[in-house]
Amino acid sequence: MREQPCPLLSVAPRRGMLDDGLDVHVQYLLPGLPVTLHALIHSEDDDFWEAFGHYVSDASGVVHVSEDACLGGSYSGVEPAGLLWSMRPIAGSRTGLRFRKIDTCTPIEVHISVYDGHLNEGFQKKSSLASVVVQRWYMASGIQKVDVREKGLKGTLFIPPGPGPFPAVLDLWGGGGGLVEYRSALLASKGYVSLTLEYIGLVNADGKPYNVGSDYFEAAFTVLKQHPKVCPERVAMMGLSFGASVTLGMAAYSSVIKVDQPKCVICINGSHIMPVNGSLSDVFDAIKKNVKNTRYDEEQRIIWRDLLLPVPEDPLKKVDMGCITCPVLLIVGEDDQNWPAKESAEDIKKMMKRAGNSHLLTVLSYPGAGHLIEPPYSPHVRASNFILQETKEKVVVLWGGQTKPHCLAQEDSWHKTLAFLEQHLYSNTAVVSRASL
Repeated sequence: MREQPCPLLSVAPRRGMLDDGLDVHVQYLLPGLPVTLHALIHSEDDDFWEAFGHYVSDASGVVHVSEDACLGGSYSGVEPAGLLWSMRPIAGSRTGLRFRKIDTCTPIEVHISVYDGHLNEGFQKKSSLASVVVQRWYMASGIQKVDVREKGLKGTLFIPPGPGPFPAVLDLWGGGGGLVEYRSALLASKGYVSLTLEYIGLVNADGKPYNVGSDYFEAAFTVLKQHPKVCPERVAMMGLSFGASVTLGMAAYSSVIKVDQPKCVICINGSHIMPVNGSLSDVFDAIKKNVKNTRYDEEQRIIWRDLLLPVPEDPLKKVDMGCITCPVLLIVGEDDQNWPAKESAEDIKKMMKRAGNSHLLTVLSYPGAGHLIEPPYSPHVRASNFILQETKEKVVVLWGGQTKPHCLAQEDSWHKTLAFLEQHLYSNTAVVSRASL
């Protein structure tokens, strides 16, 4: 009798970019065999994240994840990248975790295994039929990473390989503060010089809080467009959450930035509701006035979306969208529980229609998506720990979203973001080969 070969697990690409997805294939199983595919990540915070799916091999003893339906687990249905986007902390983990890549110079290593039977737990105690380790990178080969500390700035610049010049993106994150680099690394891997900027919770040389105003962002925009590897007339701004508010305010009012108006702006789950011409402190003070509108869900997780509602009629309390003269892409999670992204997008649309510049606006609105719309295949986090800037108190914030629609929104919005940047920054530009692994 012919001996049954050992199961063979293959994953392509084994070494790829974060947004490459997965093609998972198992061969040489017994026909009709129930198996579980399991993915495990050991994060830089020393936590473990996992995803798993139940499958049954076909008559040839094969499971092909991109074609076969998952029957249960952390996801279901035909989901080629389900083993990535449905990641969640393993049982017994610390509460309030959020997955974020810290060191962009190293990959995420995903351990993928296939087990006999339909399992829901105890994977570490079982012997697998086969295993592979795949790498997912935010930063492609040849990307140059540079600390930026000139003109009082604190940021990181990512530069694609090659002579350039390249289009560029000023990348602003939200109210959590810190220097968040992984999206900029991924943008550079697509052919854009990208500057990610820290701007919340900064202190000066004496250790005192630094009151960041428009001059800080103007300096960052100027540093970016004057870089020798950058096409100065092809610079975009991109913001998430509070970073979206800053982006809209700078595009509308900054005399420095408007000299070379951003070629386009991208705003992810943000708002135009903010005091006109105010510093960050002024904006936060205005938000605090509505602290009574803070809500909590049944698990006592904070819901902040009502702090900016109702949308004000007073023109001094929101960005004049009629002043923006470049294309705007709004990405909206309709289940955002942290920021009134949906209501803000509706008001922005009305304002731009009245001002006669609605032709510049594109809105991508996603039912079931929450606040933290990240690059594709990033795990969905409905709620996580958050450190309040003033008191340093740790709270749990509800971001919103349901796992599958949220992750589909991440994938769809990322590819449409790249297409938007390509259209407005790369068309008719005699530059550059894209970076690659």
